[in-house]
Amino acid sequence: MLRYLMTVLALMLALFLSLQLQTELTITKQLALICGLEPLEFVEVDFVYAILPRLVIAILVGASLGLVGSLMQQLTQNPLLSPLTFGTSSGAWLALVLVAVFFPDLGIENSNIFALFGALLAMALVLLITGLNNLSGLPVILAGMAVNLLLGALATGVILLNDQYAKNLFIWGAGDLAQNGWDWVYWLMPRMLVGLIILAVAPRVLTLMRIGQQGASARGLNIMPTFLLLLLLGVWLISSAITAVGVIGFVGLLTPNIARFLGARTARDELCYSLLLGALFLVLTDSLAAWVSQFTLDFIPSGTAAAVIGAPALIWFSRSALKAEDQMVFRLPQGISRLKMRVFIAILASIVLSVTLSSVFVMQDSSWALAWPDAFSWSIRWPRILTSLAAGAGLAVAGTILQRLIHNPLASPDILGISAGAIFALVFASMFWGITIFEAGPLVAFVGAMGALVIILLLGKKHDYSPPKLILTGIALTALIEAFVQFALARGNDDVYGILAWLAGSSYRVSANQAVILAVSVMLLLLLAFSLSRWLTLISAGKEMAFSRGLNGSAAFVLLLCLVALLVAFVTANMGPVAFIGLLAPHMAAMLGAKSVKQQLLVSALLGGFLVQFSDWLGQVILYPAQLAAGILVSLIGGSYFIFLLIKGRLST
Repeated sequence: MLRYLMTVLALMLALFLSLQLQTELTITKQLALICGLEPLEFVEVDFVYAILPRLVIAILVGASLGLVGSLMQQLTQNPLLSPLTFGTSSGAWLALVLVAVFFPDLGIENSNIFALFGALLAMALVLLITGLNNLSGLPVILAGMAVNLLLGALATGVILLNDQYAKNLFIWGAGDLAQNGWDWVYWLMPRMLVGLIILAVAPRVLTLMRIGQQGASARGLNIMPTFLLLLLLGVWLISSAITAVGVIGFVGLLTPNIARFLGARTARDELCYSLLLGALFLVLTDSLAAWVSQFTLDFIPSGTAAAVIGAPALIWFSRSALKAEDQMVFRLPQGISRLKMRVFIAILASIVLSVTLSSVFVMQDSSWALAWPDAFSWSIRWPRILTSLAAGAGLAVAGTILQRLIHNPLASPDILGISAGAIFALVFASMFWGITIFEAGPLVAFVGAMGALVIILLLGKKHDYSPPKLILTGIALTALIEAFVQFALARGNDDVYGILAWLAGSSYRVSANQAVILAVSVMLLLLLAFSLSRWLTLISAGKEMAFSRGLNGSAAFVLLLCLVALLVAFVTANMGPVAFIGLLAPHMAAMLGAKSVKQQLLVSALLGGFLVQFSDWLGQVILYPAQLAAGILVSLIGGSYFIFLLIKGRLST
């Protein structure tokens, strides 16, 4: 009871401080306005119709996110599960984007229903990947990440293709409470009453589930229908909150962990503590965002403030939340035993065919033809061809080196957050230094990529670079970067769609000089990687083997990681982030028989170049005259492959 009282008092203190930070009115005047005094001056109107509903929304949304986070974690016995990592937030967001673009006349009421269906479909996809009996460890986190990337790529593609209808989505995507008035409070409150049903029904169910499925069944609990019903109620709360304020992550992840840290032991205690702590967390972070916004030229979205606090906390909790038994069983497809010449020739032929199509394929209205390009057309096409080939090859080799270095077949620049570091540096430079992303250059991207890499390795060294720790750190960094990117988009500058197009991974804006510089840089770095293949072979064989052969393992390790960061930096600075190539190409090379380091480096580079270049061409013609960025198509292909690997790993255990 004392802990409850202290938590309630902390929430009341947070509300009091929030009011003092956001208004100049005296406490007496605030109380009078709350009790019904008619506002007359502007500051009083602002208090009644802007500040107060924003606080109420923060309480409602924060409480619902905390409650649902605790519900999900207790149902699955997974302390790292939340709407953010379960994929439900991205599903609801994609559904709302589709409604806003294609069905704008449906209204808010129907938008909530669409968000519910989107969240349920995303959750169903995650459950299909992992199975209902495998929700307590890393697989569900990986599945949620893959679903987030897939649905995020789809949402980005829809926005880019319909930018004239999507201008109001950026603030929504950043997750902000400032856009809400009393109408939204009245809309949200009845939908939050579902939380009372969860508080009334869930504690007994969760208590029985703690003793195991057999014990719960013996006491009359029908596990599966109850499990799905409670998840449905939780998803309803999440979809309602996202419809009202947009995507705000980390609240549902952190508050149950904090509740357990503070001593919540029973199912009811954890639910109630998480509800109160969720309201407290969102009130504090939103107040911080509103206070900082007073000293800047731009407002700070609530979702960004929550991510700044939540991402480090996720890294902290992940260091103790997953144990050794949570390691994921993961096996690469065996494929061909050795690389055959006809396979190598087929890869080269595919590249030649793809480049030829990009050169001579012509779309005219609804028909197509093959024609040799004139000088003007060729001056536009060849930089895109060269850029996509170099970008794919560079990211593929970066992924191969990472997988070999840390003995982790799930390693790739995007999954571990290295690409996110480069994105953060470029977006940060664009926002605060007054230069565009296209002017920032590889040096800025290298600093960001190397910074993310150092953080990941420092945090992973203690656990010998185990896949769960590295991946969860990468997820946290990526979520933080996404919050900053949404902040940049929500500013509403003229460069918004340029930034979004760059984030989609497109060769559209690359000039001839940039293409040549990228190709030469990647080629030199690839030659360096081949020259260091012996180092990579020894390190991938084990530290003892490398030491016995006279190799300074630490120095070689650092140099190879710098090589990875450079490859990521050059590609990201010129073309933008391209997800999954660093994972997909090395796996395909191994399946085709490239077992040695040199073979895998060469084949993965060719495959990566082909995949990005073919996706770039396909994106130009598949929806002509509109264009899809290569990064979106690669994300769809690579994400589907990653999901296939996860399903295969589950079925093989």
